[in-house]
This record gives sequence, structure tokens and C-alpha cells, in this order.
Amino acid sequence: MVTSSERLRRLLALVPYVVRRKAVGLSEAAAAFGMTERELIDDLNLAWCVELKAPEPYCPIDLSYEGGEITISQAESIARPLRLAADEANALLVALRMLAEVPGDSSAVARLIAKIEAAAGASGAASSQVMIQSEGPNVRDLAAKITAARTAGKRLHLRYYVPSRDEATERDVDPMRLLVVEGHTYVEGWCRRAEGVRTFRLDRVLDLQVLDAPLEVPDEAESKDVDAGLFQASESDERVELELAPAARWVIEDWPCESVTELGEGRLRAVLRTPDTRWVRGLALRLGEDARVVAPARLADEVRAAAVEALAAYT
Repeated sequence: MVTSSERLRRLLALVPYVVRRKAVGLSEAAAAFGMTERELIDDLNLAWCVELKAPEPYCPIDLSYEGGEITISQAESIARPLRLAADEANALLVALRMLAEVPGDSSAVARLIAKIEAAAGASGAASSQVMIQSEGPNVRDLAAKITAARTAGKRLHLRYYVPSRDEATERDVDPMRLLVVEGHTYVEGWCRRAEGVRTFRLDRVLDLQVLDAPLEVPDEAESKDVDAGLFQASESDERVELELAPAARWVIEDWPCESVTELGEGRLRAVLRTPDTRWVRGLALRLGEDARVVAPARLADEVRAAAVEALAAYT
């Protein structure tokens, strides 16, 4: 199954591909993008509905695939590289970070933010500060304290809320950098408790203290590449297999899956990896009959036991 973000990326690549070649056969384009001709025609019909502001306001793309040959014109606005001035890049970054907070699959938006930040350099960093300012006084104060601690070479002590476990944790962290991803501000650092690089969302920091201990980041600590999204699966994470009803298909849009298999009648099987399965248990209980944990068996038993306990409370 192709997600909406994957289809968007494919569609944005398809138009320049055809425009550069003047005319392309349906079979050739379908093979180049690894899809069927029927899927390609669906994408072309979607592209034809897109309204552009060139050459006249709200002028649709001139697109044809009659006779098995695709031709596209009047698509100059998305057929050439977009060049932004510094102020335009900053405005776009702020808008994208706000868009990333909209429910749904925001992985494509996150990758676009990372690419524009990398290209904009110091100018992009300025827009990060704009976003931090928009998150509220608590986040601004925490960001200022973290910046001061890094400048002074000091370690931090965090009291941090973990929503997946509904608990507050205490940990010492050597701060490495502040970053804004998907509309939220994080501090990335070497966590002494986990003995690894971790990211902490500032609006979940319950308390922060600057310690007298010196900031000491081990040589093996590496900053995470957020171009592929902030949360990325690891081979050491536990493999979880879910069967989802049509009403729960949105799950594969919100969480990165290792594989997705169609089962027929709108049902599908999704495989994902996670370092902590407790949130999966909560998700399965919330979805009820629209989801079933297939593996691991231990997690399936936990969900079943929790459901029985919840039902018993009603009797």
C-alpha cells in the first residue's frame, strides 16, 4: 500500500520527469516509477486537478496521455528547481513546522524541513528560534538554560515525563544541541542513565537543573540524522506484528512500518519495531476490535489480560 506521503513524493517527481522529456510513453514512465499503468494514470489525473498560479492565476496543468504517450505543459511552477531568498526560506520553515503539528503522517514534512535547514544554514537556525519563541515561555526558558549550560560546559539534570509509561524519570544529560523537529523543540544529548544519545522534548521536561559537573560527551556519541525523521527503528528494537481493520488503517500513516501486507477486504498486516511495547499495548486497547496483536505472543497475552481486567471493572 502506498501512503499519502509516498504518493506526494512520486507525484512531485513525475511532472518534472515528463516535462524534461517532452513526451513519455505510459509503459516507460510506469516502469521508471515502479508502478502499474493504472496507478500512473490515477496519479496523472490527480496532477491534472492541481491548480497553479502560472501563467495565469489558477491555471490547471495542460496534461494528456492519449494514445499511450504522456505530455505535460504549463507546469513551470513545479517543473523547475525552486530557489528561495533567505527571508522566504525562513517564512517557509516556520510554516512547515506549524504544518508538522497537524495530525497525520508528517514524515515528508520533517524531511523537507531538515533539507531546507541544511541549505539555509545560519538563516535557517534563526527560524528555529522563531519556532521556539512560538512554543511558550516554559520552552523558551528551558532553551535559554540549555544554551547557557552548553556555553559554560555544564551537565544537566532533567526530570522528564515519559508519556508511553506515564511516569516521570530522573536523568543526567550532557547537552549536545537544540533542534526543532515536526513543530517541537528538543535537546539532544548524552544520557548518563541510558548510556547513549537521546532526545528530550522540552515541553515534557518537568524540571531542569544545571549541575557543577563538567559536560563530557563521549567520542562515540553521534548526533541523529533527522532527515529521515526523529524516531527511527533499530534492529535491536522489538518486532511487533499487528492486524488492522479498515477503520485502523491510519496506524500505518502515523508510525513507520517495516512492512505492510494487504489481507483483503480492507484489512492489512503491519510490522513495526519499537524499543518499548507499552505504547503498542495502549494503542491495541484503544482500537479494540479494529486491531489484533499477532506477535510477540507475550504482548498479545498482555493486551488480552488488560482487556479482561477492564471488562471486569464494569461488572
